[in-house]
Amino acid sequence: MTDRKVWTLKSVAKELGVSNATVSNAFNRPDQLSKKRREDILESCEKIGYSGPNKAAQSLRKGHSNIVALVLPDSIEYMITDPVASDFVKGVSSVLEKSKVNLLLFSGNSDHINAVSDFVDGFICYGSPRNAKLIDQLRTTTKKVVTADFDIDRKASVGIDNEQAAYEIAKLAINSKDDDIAILGLRLLESNVTCRVYDLSDSDLQCSIAHQRLHGYKRAIEELDVNLRVDRVWNIPESKHNSALIAAREALTSTPRPSVLLCMSDLIALAAIKEIKSMGLQIPEDIRVVGFDGINEALHSTPSLTTVHQNSEIKGIKAAELFINRATDSVLIPFHIENGGSC
Repeated sequence: MTDRKVWTLKSVAKELGVSNATVSNAFNRPDQLSKKRREDILESCEKIGYSGPNKAAQSLRKGHSNIVALVLPDSIEYMITDPVASDFVKGVSSVLEKSKVNLLLFSGNSDHINAVSDFVDGFICYGSPRNAKLIDQLRTTTKKVVTADFDIDRKASVGIDNEQAAYEIAKLAINSKDDDIAILGLRLLESNVTCRVYDLSDSDLQCSIAHQRLHGYKRAIEELDVNLRVDRVWNIPESKHNSALIAAREALTSTPRPSVLLCMSDLIALAAIKEIKSMGLQIPEDIRVVGFDGINEALHSTPSLTTVHQNSEIKGIKAAELFINRATDSVLIPFHIENGGSC
């Protein structure tokens, strides 16, 4: 078996009996050749197995690649199944496609952005990456960076006021000083275990959207003079049904049973609602439940979920626009409360 020949622009031009510029123009500047001349060149290249100039080398020469890396907070496998992340990616894609810019998904579990840094024009980072080292790398890279749902010094960012949104929905859910509160948190700890959270330092409360939401809940609870028991905050590592169900069951079988569940995502809230129904309890008569995100499934549940609607698709659009326009602004996206029947 013979090795397949590796073609270069120069060797292809020699093979076809044309100049280097003619081959290059056939792939990159079609307006420089007649239609027939270009088609003949491309057909000949296809026959010998040449697919065009090396894109990585081209991007290094030109200084741009028309590729943006979207850094996800978690694995790609997990994020593409998450409805909130999917809406964000949809928004980003809609803007980049119009600008003829390609999108590369990059896992938040990766070791280093250098794996793709040479081949992309910059990064849109959606949420705090699971591998915290990526944050420092994004902070120091010379490439363009836009963040969503968390901030890096001197970089453009987009998001909602998570603390204020959590504060407002908690105030809506809590009816009296006698309410017993449970908080089903999302990624409050850097742990893959669903567990109770007993202590978080003040510095932790500024690190991520989860900590900002917790701070908002606690501000409302303190303002309403309600007692939050020390064992009534849970960490759920992923916004998935099975993980949420573990925390919901622990909360709902606690004594005394909570009268209010503050859930940091709609998927967590929907899992809690399912468990509440299985116990024969009524919503909102026995337990009031609120979520966060505003996904379609929450609006069509029975009862419909009271939740913070943050419009992740608009957030993605704004993030991509900041990147394309090379802006350095911090943009706050409006949110609103969807007042359903669960509260």
